[in-house]
Amino acid sequence: MLGIIATASAAVLAAPVAGLLGHRELRHAANTRRLRVTAPGGIDESGFVRVGGIDQWISIRGEDLRNPVILEILGGPGASNLVFLPRTHIWERHFTVVRWDMRGAGRTFAAGGPEGQGEMSLDQLYRDALEVTEHVRARLGAAKLLLVANSFGTVLGLRLARSHPELYSAYVGTDQNVIAGGRERGAYDALAARLGAAGKTKELAAVTAMGADRTRWTTEQLAEYNKLVLTTDPLSYDTMKTVVIRSLWFSPLHTLRGLRAYLKAMSFSEPLALEAAAIDEWAEGTDFRLPFFVFQGDSDVLTPPDAARRLFDDVTAPVKDFALIRDASHFASFRHPDRFLDLMLTRVRPAVTAEPANG
Repeated sequence: MLGIIATASAAVLAAPVAGLLGHRELRHAANTRRLRVTAPGGIDESGFVRVGGIDQWISIRGEDLRNPVILEILGGPGASNLVFLPRTHIWERHFTVVRWDMRGAGRTFAAGGPEGQGEMSLDQLYRDALEVTEHVRARLGAAKLLLVANSFGTVLGLRLARSHPELYSAYVGTDQNVIAGGRERGAYDALAARLGAAGKTKELAAVTAMGADRTRWTTEQLAEYNKLVLTTDPLSYDTMKTVVIRSLWFSPLHTLRGLRAYLKAMSFSEPLALEAAAIDEWAEGTDFRLPFFVFQGDSDVLTPPDAARRLFDDVTAPVKDFALIRDASHFASFRHPDRFLDLMLTRVRPAVTAEPANG
């Protein structure tokens, strides 16, 4: 993922520096004004909380504290969702949204540096998530939180939802990862087909040499694979440029130094993706004792909807629903935050609040 961000960033930075920085400052000011929470019953607080033995950044925002509380589980690994705040702030009218920069990500990484992140493992992230959950429940007086996980975060999200239905009101996965212990190879085969059709023999040879079993990949091979997947698909590449890179560049919460730390965090956290490569969702369990939702981009080539649908079909849950977000690749909820919000309001919120769909 880091490689594609660097590639797409080059196009943005090709503009004259003075004009680009001036435009950035104007957008920063406009976004800062637009993102103010002024509702008397709202909340806008952020800062470091001691979690898992280190200080980790937590942001809590919403216009009405009576709304359901979302705990976002970020993707990447190491990619803070705070940069998408200008795109997703409309969610805060209907939900109180908790955005957590986990160890190895965002402001948590920037504050402690590589040496200050402690143990970097999926098990440690899981323990951290439970601590964050208890902190938020106590701070907001919420009996349960609504888990919303995207991309790499769905690996952790599934484990939390499966094991702790007493803490979470529902699970919502988007850009849902389906790893299946290395058996899932739909995205790999589709990439090989695109490279062959485009006559990219050098890239096809590299992909063929690494093989479909990502448990055998190096971090460099994983980065190259992600870069090829997203740059060989026009909709994915457009999303990287117009959604991800612009969100990074115009984030009112990040200085230029902060953006450099953001990218370093992703590089630092890459080994977590290789650790996750051995996970088999079916072996870990498809029985969920809470409402279960998957909202996937209809044209996602990195985490294909067909694979997500196969997992969804095998899940048992008291309530479950699957939907495709049209004209969306990976980062579906950030490309179309309005469509994602509509799904949250019409399908998820009624299941966690007992409100009618049009309530």
